[in-house]
Amino acid sequence: MKKLLTVLIYSMPFLLFGQAQEATLLGTWSRDDLVGSSFYNNTYNEIWGLSNGNQEYAVIGSTAGTHFIDVTDPSQPEEVYFVAGAAQGGQVVHRDYHNYGCYLYAVCDEGNSTMQIMDISSLPDSVSVVYDSDELIKRSHNIFIDTVRARLYTFALFGGPQFNSAMRVYDITDPVDPKFEGEFNNFGGLDAGHVHDGYVHDGIGFMNCGNDGMAMVDFRNPTNPVTLGIMQNYPFAGYNHSGWPTTDMQYYYLGDENWGYDIKVVDITEPENLITVNTFNAEANDNLNLSIPHNQIVACNYLYSSYYYDGLQIYDISDPVNPQRVLYYDTSLLPHDNNYEGAWGVYPFLPSGNILISDMQEGLFVIQGPGDVCSDREESIVSCLSSTTAVNDPSIVSELHIYPNPTNGVLNININLIESQSNVKVELVDLTGRSLTRLSTDNSYIAAGGTQLTFDIPDAIQAGFYLLRISGDNWQRTEKVVIEE
Repeated sequence: MKKLLTVLIYSMPFLLFGQAQEATLLGTWSRDDLVGSSFYNNTYNEIWGLSNGNQEYAVIGSTAGTHFIDVTDPSQPEEVYFVAGAAQGGQVVHRDYHNYGCYLYAVCDEGNSTMQIMDISSLPDSVSVVYDSDELIKRSHNIFIDTVRARLYTFALFGGPQFNSAMRVYDITDPVDPKFEGEFNNFGGLDAGHVHDGYVHDGIGFMNCGNDGMAMVDFRNPTNPVTLGIMQNYPFAGYNHSGWPTTDMQYYYLGDENWGYDIKVVDITEPENLITVNTFNAEANDNLNLSIPHNQIVACNYLYSSYYYDGLQIYDISDPVNPQRVLYYDTSLLPHDNNYEGAWGVYPFLPSGNILISDMQEGLFVIQGPGDVCSDREESIVSCLSSTTAVNDPSIVSELHIYPNPTNGVLNININLIESQSNVKVELVDLTGRSLTRLSTDNSYIAAGGTQLTFDIPDAIQAGFYLLRISGDNWQRTEKVVIEE
């Protein structure tokens, strides 16, 4: 921590003076051929990010569908792929995204829509839509994926056998075949007309229930969740929209989507007694009564908020109870109004530290971040994406064959190397890139030519979809593996 603070002091001297500075714009992207919605004239909506450590991508929604933008060079964002939405045009206001490893999930909240699941492993060359159906979900306002437990949470949704639901939970152990686990609208006395949004990590969730308040819920048994606490009466209580906890799960930053309402700092250490311990805002001076927060995300020691008319706001939360506004960037030239315009979403997890912002009218903005480095930025890394220095390098690996696949315990690997390699590692990782087991020891040597490797999959590895990662000093190959019961 002392080392990090030293770096921040030298790289960001404005922190010493307690006054926020305008952030640096690195690049923008938009398209002139897209239409705005008939409701708010918003051409663009949600933002998401993906990375493999060498290349970085923004995923931004529009009235037309989903755009994949290469932002590796932030000064020259380039659209590399587009997936059309089932619903398009002026009727569309909302899209939402979240990825589980190599798969990006997309929903829309208007029209004759569908849930789409996209295989993103071939970026930047292509994106494959592997699921596009209204069988489970026709429309949904928001989604969130608990990557630790492979569960998809869907909010304020319509369609499927359940018809209308305040929220639903799906098992996505098989990412392309979601399994319904339950629908819920009552949380310990909080009867939600709908759940607008939510955050869930390792089964512990925060449900933002609009005008009905917020619930903290244990979803570790998703068929029988347990309400840990609810919060309905608190300062600046309005439309309970969204929020994000600190990494240590001590505090939660809650935004109510109301003009002139502060963001709340909620002490969540005793869930049965959720307490607001402070409030803060975008410090918009004369326009504070029309200032309105939209989405909040915590990464490292900073809170990032997309603030409609006030754009990006970044707060230092080294003292989590007293956030200090340190950076801002206004993406919108529109005057403050009693409306919904300007910055929609923020994504702060790219390894470069660059921040992605979507503006409803203006498109994508890439902003230079505060310069911090921490493990939170691994959130966007998807190990299945192609790597310019590692994957499909014919100068090292000429052939790779894995069998049987699916397997129920034994895995054979036929690999043909152009030249001998030392320090070869073979790992089984989950779809988020988390290493589950090392199937070889360090300093493993493989001679040039064909070699067969045989490994036993540990019994502790459950059935499901995984990635087999084989790497050397300066190369890597990743292949999908299915483990059966």
